[in-house]
Amino acid sequence: MGMSGKDAGQSFVWQPGAAHLARAHLTAFMAQHGLENYDELMLRSTGDVGWFTSAILDYLSIRFETPYEQVIDLAQGIALPQWCVGGRLNIVRSCLDQQILKGRGLDRAIVWESESGDSRSLTYAELDQQVNLAASALSTLGLGRGDVIGLYMPMIPEIAVALLAIARIGAVILPLFSGYGVEALATRLRDAGAVALITVDGHKRRGRTVPMKTIADEAAGDLAVFRSLIVVRSTGLEVPITTGRDHWWHDLMANAAAGMQTADTATEDVLMLIYTSGTTGRPKGAVHTHCGFPVKAAQDMAFGTDVHPGDLIYWMTDMGWMMGPWLLFGALLLGAACLFYDGAPDYPDPNRVWQICERHAVNVLGLSPTFARTQMPLGLDPGRTHDLSALRTFASTGETWNLDPWMWLFETVGGGELPIINYSGGTEISGGILMGNPILPLRPCAFSAPCPGIAADVFDEAGQPVRGEVGELVIKAPWIGMTRGFWQDQQRYLDTYWSRWPEVWVHGDFARLDPDGSWFILGRSDDTLKIAGKRLGPAEVESIVVGHAQIAEAAAIGLPDEIKGSALVIFCVPVPGIEVEPGLEVAIRSLVSRSLGKPLAPREVLFVSDLPKTRNAKVMRRMIRAAYLGQDPGDTSALVNPEVLVEIRNLSEKL
Repeated sequence: MGMSGKDAGQSFVWQPGAAHLARAHLTAFMAQHGLENYDELMLRSTGDVGWFTSAILDYLSIRFETPYEQVIDLAQGIALPQWCVGGRLNIVRSCLDQQILKGRGLDRAIVWESESGDSRSLTYAELDQQVNLAASALSTLGLGRGDVIGLYMPMIPEIAVALLAIARIGAVILPLFSGYGVEALATRLRDAGAVALITVDGHKRRGRTVPMKTIADEAAGDLAVFRSLIVVRSTGLEVPITTGRDHWWHDLMANAAAGMQTADTATEDVLMLIYTSGTTGRPKGAVHTHCGFPVKAAQDMAFGTDVHPGDLIYWMTDMGWMMGPWLLFGALLLGAACLFYDGAPDYPDPNRVWQICERHAVNVLGLSPTFARTQMPLGLDPGRTHDLSALRTFASTGETWNLDPWMWLFETVGGGELPIINYSGGTEISGGILMGNPILPLRPCAFSAPCPGIAADVFDEAGQPVRGEVGELVIKAPWIGMTRGFWQDQQRYLDTYWSRWPEVWVHGDFARLDPDGSWFILGRSDDTLKIAGKRLGPAEVESIVVGHAQIAEAAAIGLPDEIKGSALVIFCVPVPGIEVEPGLEVAIRSLVSRSLGKPLAPREVLFVSDLPKTRNAKVMRRMIRAAYLGQDPGDTSALVNPEVLVEIRNLSEKL
C-alpha cells in the first residue's frame, strides 16, 4: 500500500558506500574545515552564518572583482540582511571566465535535444563566445544596467545564451514560463517594468507547432516602457515583424562585435526576478542578486546531488520555474554540463526520458514524483530496457512522494542502488530547505536533513518546536540565497514570511521531523485538512489512495462541513485503460476509512481524467477546491491543463 508520513517506509533502504563517501563534495568540504560529521556541519553552518557563507563562496570559487568587507550585515534585521557588503562581482565571470581559466573551455556546458530528436551541444568556450556576442547585440539596442529583459522561450540553447548575456550587461533577467498565455505574460512584463523580451517564433509540443511570437506581440502591445522584441527563429513559423521594435536574433548575432566587456556589478545588484503565482492578488516577483540565487543553487547541487566537473545533469523543468535558472547556474558554477530537453516527457512514447538518459549518458536525473506516478502504471521497466549505467543519482522536487512510486523508481529503475535525493524549498529560497545527500542514509519518501546553512525547524501553533507531529516548517536564521524581497512590494514580502513569529521565516509547508532525524513535507499549509479535530496533510490521504492498483494519481481536499468542520473529498485519476465501476468508489472509501479511521472517511470519491498541474508537475489543490465549489480559482496561467477545472466544476454540478 502506498503511504506517506508515519507509515512511509520505517527503515532506511539506501546506505552510502565507501565510493559515495569518498567522492562527495560534502566529505571534501567537511574535511577542509575539520568537521567530523553532518550534525557538526549543521550546528556550525546555522550557528555561524558568516563563517559558513564565506566558506561556501570560497569552496565554489566565486570570483569577486572587489572583495567584500563584511559577509553579512544584519543592521536592518534578520528579514533584510545585506550580503557581501562592499564587494563587486558579476556572476557570469564565475560561470564562464573562471571555468575557462580552469581549463574547461573544451568541456561541454549545454547539451540540447528537441522533441523531434535533433541534438546539439555547446562547450564552455562556445557558450562564452555566444554570450559575448549576445551581450554586445543587446547593448546595440540600448539595453544595459538595471533594464528588465524578459525570456519567453522553450528550453533551447539560445535561452541559456540570452540569460547569461542579460546578466553580463548588468541587466535584470525575467524568466517566464513558455506555456503562458497573453494575460499571464502581460501581467508579469508590466509588473516588472520590462523594456525588452526575447522570444521564439514558436516551439514544438507533442508534434504540433505552438506559436509564441504572436502571444508575445499581444502581451507587449500596450506596455508603456517596452522597446524591443527579439525573436529566435526556432521552427520556421512565419510571424509578423514590427519595424523598429522587432529584431531577429540571428541578424543581431551576425552583426554583433566581439570583445564585449562584462558589466561591473555590485554583489547585491539585482540579477533576476522570478515570479510565483499567489493564491490571491497579483503574482509575486522574488528578487535575486548576483551573490544570492546562483550561490545557493550551486551549493545545493554540489552537496545534494553531488555534481562534479564533467558531469551531465538533466532536470525536467522550464526556465520560467525556479529549477530552470537553478539548473543552469548550478551546473556552470560547478564546471558541469546541463541538458535541456524541449518537448513533452512522454512523447512520442512514454520511454522518452529514459531514451534521453541513455543517449546522452545523463549522470543526475531530476524529476517530479508525479512523473514517477504516471510512469509506474504503464508497466515500464527502464532499468532493463535502456542502458542507464551512467546514471548515478535521482533527484526529485515539486510534490510529496508516495511509497509505491518511490519504491518503483528506486528498485525497478535504479536497481536498488541509486539514491533518490528528495529536495524541497522554493523560489524565494533559491533552492532547498530540506534535501537528501550522498553521505546520509535514505528512508523512502523522506528528506535526510536540512540543507547546510538552513536553520530549519517544525513549530506547533504556539510557535514551539515539535517532534513526531505535524507542524509549520520554519527557518530561524538567514541564508545567502534568500530572496531580497518582492519586486516593488517589500511589505508583502515581510507579511508573507516574517509576520507570524518574530525573526522566523514561515515557509507555508506542513512538515514533520521524526525521532530518527528523517523529515517529511506533508503539503502546503493552506492545503491542510482538519477533519473531526484531526489535522493531516493531503499527502497522507493521497498515498493511501494511490496504493490501490487501479488508481494512478489522487488529490485530497477539505470542504466546509457543519459537523466535522471539514469533509474529505478525493479526486482520483484511474490507471489508463481502467473502466470506473461503482465498486471502485466503494473500495477507495473503504481503503481510506480502514487506514485513517471512520471519522476520516471521504464524503465524496470522484474520478477525473487528470489533475490540474503546473509544467513542473505541482498539483494545484486550491484550484481543485475552488472549481468544485464554483469559486474563482485565481491565477490559472501556470497550468498546463486548465480544461481539467471545467471537468471538475461539471462534476460538482451533477452531484
